[in-house]
Amino acid sequence: MSSDHSTYSSFEKGTHLIHPCGTHRVKYQPDDDWDFHLDAPHKLIDVSLALPHYRARNQPLDHRMNMFVGGETAPIRARICRYNPRSKFYLEIQGGASDVTVWLPSDFKGHIHHSGKATFSAGFVNRILRQVRLNESDSGEDFSEDDVVVCTRGRITFRMWDIQTGSPENGQMEALKRMFGCTKKAPETSINWDFLLED
Repeated sequence: MSSDHSTYSSFEKGTHLIHPCGTHRVKYQPDDDWDFHLDAPHKLIDVSLALPHYRARNQPLDHRMNMFVGGETAPIRARICRYNPRSKFYLEIQGGASDVTVWLPSDFKGHIHHSGKATFSAGFVNRILRQVRLNESDSGEDFSEDDVVVCTRGRITFRMWDIQTGSPENGQMEALKRMFGCTKKAPETSINWDFLLED
């Protein structure tokens, strides 16, 4: 799945009706473009997406779990829960005017493309930021890394999902780590739309 264009309007068949709240296991879907697809235009979305512990039968070695979450006006909250670091993923969130909060696993490594200005939690800055390329032009898809695309006119917040505790970050503990140990600053991000122009 390429991260240089939106696929929001391109699903007709293979769409699954999924409840917009709760925990969902992401499973390899060989006959669909998306391994997980949730489109709830005017409903609150609050999901935890559990990536598989193992590679499914007939799943290609270089396959990343492809996930799509789409909304229009209500807030979107998505937690990516990974227990096996070999389970790489591509996540696309199309939010319309929704505020979007994404929890990425603490072992995340790869690209993040986002529209507008994003904020980053203390846990994200402490544990993930040094392994992220923000709004950089792709030099071709790298299936050995993770890839996230978030497009919305609302606010965007990136947080950390802690793979060691199997839960969202402890905000107070991560803030203390930032005060007493971590010196990396949260980035000031601006929009770089060049990645949309490349093939």
